[in-house]
Amino acid sequence: MEIRRSLALHGPTRRRPHVLLREMLAALPADTPADGPDGPVAVLERRMAELLGKERALFFPSGTMAQQAALRVHAERRGRFAFAAHPQTHLDVWERQGYSVVHGLRFHPVGDRNALIGLADLDAVAEPLAALLLELPQRDIGGLLPTWDELVAQTSWARERGAAAHLDGARLWEAQPYYDRPHAEIAALFDTVYVSLYKGLEGVRGAILAGDAATIAQTEVWRQRLGGGISDAWPLAAAALVRLDGALARMPAYRDHAVALAAAINAGGVARTRPAVPLTPLFHVHVPVPAAALGRAHDDLIAEEGVQLFLRPRTSPDPESSSFEIVVGENALDFKPAEVAALIESLVTRART
Repeated sequence: MEIRRSLALHGPTRRRPHVLLREMLAALPADTPADGPDGPVAVLERRMAELLGKERALFFPSGTMAQQAALRVHAERRGRFAFAAHPQTHLDVWERQGYSVVHGLRFHPVGDRNALIGLADLDAVAEPLAALLLELPQRDIGGLLPTWDELVAQTSWARERGAAAHLDGARLWEAQPYYDRPHAEIAALFDTVYVSLYKGLEGVRGAILAGDAATIAQTEVWRQRLGGGISDAWPLAAAALVRLDGALARMPAYRDHAVALAAAINAGGVARTRPAVPLTPLFHVHVPVPAAALGRAHDDLIAEEGVQLFLRPRTSPDPESSSFEIVVGENALDFKPAEVAALIESLVTRART
């Protein structure tokens, strides 16, 4: 099935190798070295440290490795091996419990899996923690975000109890317009910060972990132990550098387009979004058809019209309903709100036949 247009952030239209390679060739000087202090990895690390207001930033080939390394260091420093996070934290849902299998860490779920963590939820945690991990935004519940005051209170809660505050900032770029504060001011609430190089930046792969110099030096040891101290990582760093400034500048526009898309979808009456008014460029669309039927209808839409709306359907506790995620990026700007609402209504009709 050929995808000619994609609403999905990571649809194939802007991720084909020739597209990315042409952008890198146009942006990188011909004499750019592969490594060393002037190579793309080192340049990216310095830029990210400055952007996040941290002493040092370190490249990792994946966010999974970066976050596990950070939590391991926080645990060893404190002699505590439990960390708290939302029940739908990426580390538990998507990483096959690597924190436990590889590092011997314990995960303490906090709060309701379908709501944001609250201070009362944290107050109910009795065991000593190595770290509190907060994800901004909370992806699996529709990209919800705590208020600034709530965020300050929760990170303060961690430090008052001798725990580190760690930010899963895979989508920090998308969250920043909501807070309307510099990235460094948000990052200052946390001891360590992970950011993705490929999600909102639409790069290839890779991650950055930032923090004070001593902590990042310790995580660098773990990066090597986990096989992440790879040479020739310059293509991943270069792809991030090429799209960094443009993507960050467009995040407010992406958020505004997400709000317009959600308004049109909700006005149609067939589907509804969570949240009703998106806080970030990320939100969920809930539809009254089973996930399997939604998936088949979506495949038919791609085959017949070459249009992709999402990457995968999500099941629901109600077997007669399902959902999917929309993350607005450059692809999505090509879709007008009324068109997206009509496509979703058509998809529901297809799924019911």
